[in-house]
Amino acid sequence: MSRLALLVVGAAVLSCGRGETVQAPYDNNDLQLVTSYTAKDFCSCVFVMEMSEEYCRRWTAASPAVATLRVDYQERSVQTAAALLWGEKARFVSAREGCVLE
Repeated sequence: MSRLALLVVGAAVLSCGRGETVQAPYDNNDLQLVTSYTAKDFCSCVFVMEMSEEYCRRWTAASPAVATLRVDYQERSVQTAAALLWGEKARFVSAREGCVLE
C-alpha cells in the first residue's frame, strides 16, 4: 500500500471516531483563547514581572494580531477584545497569586 493510501485510510479512520454531536473543547474558540491568553499574560508581564508596556506588547503578541488591549494601572488590570464579540479581563491579585481572569 502506498504512503498516500495509508494517509487517506488513517484520516478516514480518525474522522469516523468523531461524532457530529461531540465538540472538541476549543473548537471554533480561537478568538476567546487569544483574548484570555493576552489578558492574563500581559497582566502578569506588567504587574508581576514589572516589565515595560512596550516589552509586554512584544512578549504577548499573537499572529495575526486580532486582539486589542487596554491597561488600567489604577485598577491593575488588563482588558482585551477581539471582533466585538470576544473579550477578557485579568486583574492583579498579589505577588503570590499573580493575575487572574475575571
